[in-house]
Parts: sequence; structure tokens; C-alpha cells
Amino acid sequence: MRAAKVLESGVIAPCMPWPRTVLDAAAWLRLREALASDPSLDLLALWGEPGFVHAAFLDIAAPRLWLASTAVEGGRVPALSPVRPGAALFERALHDLWGITAEGAVDARPWLDHGRWPVRAPLSPRPLSHSPAADPMEFLPAEGAGVHQIPVGPIHAGIIEPGHFRFHVQGETIVRLEARLGWTHKGTLSLLQGKSPRVAARFAARLSGDSTVAHSLAFARAAEAASGAEAPPRATALRAVMLELERLHNHLNDMGFIANDAAFAPLHAEAGLLREALLRAQHQAFGHRLMMDRVVPGGVAMDLSPEGQAAIEAALAGAAAGLPRLLRMYEGHASLQDRVLATGLLPPALVAAFAPGGVVGRAAGRAFDARMLTGEMADCPTQPGADVDARWRQRHAEALAAIARVRTLLAGLPPGPLTVSLGHGEAREGVALVEGFRGECLAWLALDEGGLIRAAFLRDPSWLHWPLLEAAVIGNIVADFPLINKSFNASYSGVDL
Repeated sequence: MRAAKVLESGVIAPCMPWPRTVLDAAAWLRLREALASDPSLDLLALWGEPGFVHAAFLDIAAPRLWLASTAVEGGRVPALSPVRPGAALFERALHDLWGITAEGAVDARPWLDHGRWPVRAPLSPRPLSHSPAADPMEFLPAEGAGVHQIPVGPIHAGIIEPGHFRFHVQGETIVRLEARLGWTHKGTLSLLQGKSPRVAARFAARLSGDSTVAHSLAFARAAEAASGAEAPPRATALRAVMLELERLHNHLNDMGFIANDAAFAPLHAEAGLLREALLRAQHQAFGHRLMMDRVVPGGVAMDLSPEGQAAIEAALAGAAAGLPRLLRMYEGHASLQDRVLATGLLPPALVAAFAPGGVVGRAAGRAFDARMLTGEMADCPTQPGADVDARWRQRHAEALAAIARVRTLLAGLPPGPLTVSLGHGEAREGVALVEGFRGECLAWLALDEGGLIRAAFLRDPSWLHWPLLEAAVIGNIVADFPLINKSFNASYSGVDL
């Protein structure tokens, strides 16, 4: 049986624009069995709320989202990780945050909770008091002659987020890597609860600061869907402008840092200059270098002035002239090419099993972009290599496309208001998927009759990127880890919630 048929058999719950289907325990097991033989549904996320577990799936052929839920019985629910390996980290977070055990999970170790929280399962109906004491981190064994461990982090040498990496190496060759995160846990999901979407939007904007526009937009669209509101045309266009600018300046940053981690400083410096010009233009146009808090539920927080538009257009002209130069520098440096080609390869079987979004997926041939769901994009460029080189080239192609899209949007900005009010009066849910620079950013909100958030989940694409990074480094030398790591550029904060 196809998994979609199982989902269609459930009880429909009101969620816009994609309904949520509630499955009983037997149907949830049938769903798991169907997923084992049906590759058509990719797992996007798995999360909880008191009494229920929810899952989001993506059908890229349709394309559409599927939301499924099942009741938690005795604090347990059948695990999906045996048939969708991307569920493993979500299931570990389920236990840490909601106290829900995924029976049959491939990995039951803690994920976000290091033992220092004052309560266990803080999002459960009855959090248990706990005397904070650091739990020893558990790592999988790696055995063999000459195998030894290299612990790195959570504090690193650069200005980056905290995270622990445990390398098992044989000589200089990596035989296993495990990442352990959680040091930037902010309690975002609990901070959203009981607030209006307009007030809570500030927390969504800070889930992962470099993706502030994408997460703000996903949150805003979910709130609007739940409220039955629609942002005005001018606000919709300005949101798209900001989203593409965020994509562009982050891709420039990543292209530069990939070269820097291969000891090619000139390209890093050139990309940094182009990015800095964009950040300054964004500050002039929107009052913030990263455009934080400018996308809000109902619309946008400020308009774009003629002077701001001129600043953006000038920065775009610089980026458009600089990107071909970056490509020539990249391709013309033999030692750089030696470092990036066939480095950090992702096996096709893992790409199919995890279905990663964004650059990581498209640089491995997965032809999906969340903008295809809304008709903003008919198709998307991909790369076949699945290595560091492919991820660099994918970013370059997307940066050029972002410039073209911003120019088109600016040339046709419609007049009109910037915001609408969000209505309330009945309990409703909304969900949205937005293509950020890393990939799909998902937001799900459940509002009560007063329009306040009853439950919520925010999903960064990095949930699926971290385990793939662990796989991509195997067989590479330790010195290539920074290069491979930057080619993924997974978010710590976005996963730590």
C-alpha cells in the first residue's frame, strides 16, 4: 500500500493550506509499513505536543505537504526512524522536550538535554524537577587497530556556534564522526506558546539568525494560514525581495569561506567584499543588515524607499559583476580544485534515504525547491557531483538566479498597504514551507479561539544535514573536515531550538 493511501484514511483536522490527518495506532503502524516500501514521501519533520506526535512529509512529485498525527499511548509511539533515517534526531528531541519515547528507534540517546536543565521534558504536561548535573556524552564505538578519538568543541577557534564533534580516526583518515549539539538551546517552542503571532514572531526570527527572513516568512505564512489572512501584494513582493537577498549574501559568504578553508584567501576576500556591500545596502533599505524583524505576520514592518531601492540595485550590480570573477578565480586555482573535487562525497543511497533540502540536496541531483510548491519556480538547477565542488557551484548558480529574481521583483513592485490584521475566533492551524538559503524552513502553528499560539514547531533544514555531514566525512582526512563542514554549513542554533 502506498503511504499516501494510509494518510488519506485518517480523520481530517483543520489545518491550512494542507490538512492534517489523525491516525489511530493501527494506522500509524500501517503508515510505517508503507513507508518502508514507498519512497514517494520524504520526511520533513517529527515533533510533539502533549498527547500527540506529528509528522510532516513532502511529496515532490505532486508537489504537496502531508501532515500526520497519532495519539501518544503510555508516553510511547512507534518510531519512524527504521524506515526514515532522518527521523532519528527528531525522535531523540521528542524524548528530551516532550518525554515521548519512540519505540524501536534506531538511536535513543539524549540529543538536546545534556542533563543541565532544571526540569526533564519541559514541554510535557508535567515536567519533572531535576537537579542539574552534566550527563556524560555517549558516543558509538569505533574499533580497529590504530583507531583513536579526537574530541573537538563545543568551543571552537573561530567565531562560530558551539557544538561538539567526536572524531574516530585511523592515522589521518576519519572512520567515524558524531556531532553533539544543544549548546544554543533557547527554549524557542515554549517561548512561542501563549503569545499572539505578532509578539511571537521575534522568537521565530531568532531561531537561526542567518536565516532570519526565511524563518520569519515561514512563521508569518503559517500564522496567516491559521488566521485566514493574506498579506497584501506589496508586502508579498517585499518579502520575496528580502528572501532572495538573504539567499544571495549567505551564498557569497559560504563560497568565500569554502575557499578560505582550502587556504585560498583571495577568493574569500573578494566574496566578503561583495557580501559586505549587500549587507550595507540592506541596512540602508530595511534598517537592519540581516533584515531581522522586517517580515511579520500579516505583512512587513517597513516599506522600501526609492533611496533604499537604489542602494539595493547598486549592490546587486556589484554582485552580478563579481560572481563571474569568483568563478574564474575558483576554477583557475589548481590547488583549490584539488581540495574540493571528490571531497566530502555523499553516497546516492543516503541522499535518497534522507532527502535533504537546499544546496546539499540539489548539489547531489535532488531537483526540489520549496518555491515549486507555491508556483514561484517551475524547476531548479542541480549539480551531479555531491561533493564540495558541487555544493560550491550550486551556490554560485543560485546566487546568479537570486540577483535576477530581485531585479524582476524590484522592477514590478506593486503599490498598496504593507500589513493586514490577523483574525481570530476559532481554533485553527496553519503550516508553511519556505525555501531559505539552506533549504526548506517549515513552520506549524496551532492557534486557540483567542488567536494565541497553543502549540508550534519550527524546523530548520539542518536537521537532515547534520547526519549527512557525518557520513560525508568518512574516508576523508581530518584536515579536510573544515572544508566539508563549511560546504554543508548546517545551523547549530536552528536545530538546537
